[in-house]
Amino acid sequence: MTQTISAPQLTADDHKKAMQEYGRAAEARAYALGNRGPIRFTADGKLDPAIADSYWQHGFYVLQGVVGPEELAELRAAVDRVLDRAPVAPDAKVDRHGRPVPDEGILKPAYKWAKPLSDPVGGTDKNNGRHPAQMLQPTLDKAGPAWTVELLDGNLHLMDECLRLYGHPGLLAVAAAILGDDFVPYNEVTFVKEAGLGPSVAWHQDGTTHWTAPDWDMGAHGFNFMTQLYPSTAGNGVWVVPGTHRLGKADIKKLVAEAGSDRIPGAVPMLCDAGDTIVTNRQLLHGSFANTSPDRRITLNEGFFPRKRVLGITARRLHGLMETYDLDRINERTRILQLAIDARRQRFPQETPHIYKPLAGHEDENRWSETTRQALLKNYNQRDMFI
Repeated sequence: MTQTISAPQLTADDHKKAMQEYGRAAEARAYALGNRGPIRFTADGKLDPAIADSYWQHGFYVLQGVVGPEELAELRAAVDRVLDRAPVAPDAKVDRHGRPVPDEGILKPAYKWAKPLSDPVGGTDKNNGRHPAQMLQPTLDKAGPAWTVELLDGNLHLMDECLRLYGHPGLLAVAAAILGDDFVPYNEVTFVKEAGLGPSVAWHQDGTTHWTAPDWDMGAHGFNFMTQLYPSTAGNGVWVVPGTHRLGKADIKKLVAEAGSDRIPGAVPMLCDAGDTIVTNRQLLHGSFANTSPDRRITLNEGFFPRKRVLGITARRLHGLMETYDLDRINERTRILQLAIDARRQRFPQETPHIYKPLAGHEDENRWSETTRQALLKNYNQRDMFI
C-alpha cells in the first residue's frame, strides 16, 4: 500500500523557503558527521581504515577532489552535449534546435522525463514499489516547460568521458576495499536536477532481493558512487538518514506520517563540492526533494555489488523482467570495467591503472577502440544487474 501526502497547493517559492529552513540545521549535522576527505591509502596500499569505518558507521562517505578541473570540464561538456540532443518532448523526433534526434541503434531509451518539480514514482507501484510515500510537488511560479529530463540511462555508451571516469583507479580501489576484489557492476545513470525544475525522488532504499536473507548484512546490496559535477547542496542534493543501512527495511510510510511532511527528522543532505564523489550504501534510506533552488545538480551514478550477492540470484529488474545472473552474465558485464580501465589509461597515461583481479591477464581482449565500442560497449546496459 502506498501513501500520498495531502497538502494545500504549494508554490515553488514557498517550497524553497521551507527547504532553506529545514536545511540550515541539517547542514550543521551533516558536517558534524566528519565523514569526508580525499581518498587515502596506507603505506601498504590499503584503503585508509578511517574511511571504511566511517562509511560503515554512517552509510556514506564524501570522497573529496576525485575529479580534477580538466576532467570535470570534460564531463560537464559531455553531459551538456547529450542534453542538447534530447528530444524536445518524450515522443518528439527533433531536438530543441529542430534537428532530427539521432538513431544510433541504442535499444534502451537514453532520456527519462518528468513533469517539473513533480514526484513521478512516490506513492506508486513503480520501481518495484520501493517508493511508498509521495513527496510534496510544488507548482511553478511562472510558465515553464511541460517536461524536463530527469535521467540519462547508459552513461558509458553515451559519453566517452563517463567511460573514462568509470575506470578511475582511486574509485575502483575503494570499490575493491569495500566490496572485495571481485566486485561486479550494477548500472550507470546521470541524475539531472535542473535549477527550479528538477523533480523529486521519493524516500526509498535501493535493495530488493536480500532483505530477508539469513546472511543479510549492512553491505548486502552494494553501493553507488555519486560523482557531482556541480556543488551538492541542501536545496538540490540527495538527503539520507545516517545509519539506516544497518537497520534493515525502514517503515517509510510511518516515518513520513510521523513527520507530517516529506521532511523526515534526523535526515541530512549529502553536501559536497564539484568533483567530489559520494560513496553511498544502497540500503541507506535516501531521497531528494523537488529542486526549487537556484542551483543545478548533475550526478554521475555508478553502482557496484559484492559478487557473492549477485552470482546465481534471480531478481526482478525495475521494469519487471525476471532474470538470473549466472557466471557468463557476470563475466560479460564486467568486461566493461576492463574496457573503461583501458580507455582511462589512454587518456590519462600518467596514472597507474587499477588491476581488476577477475580479469587480470585478459587486458588485451578488452582494449578500448572503435571496434570494441561497437562490439562490446554499445547497448552494454542491456546486461545491467539489479538486486
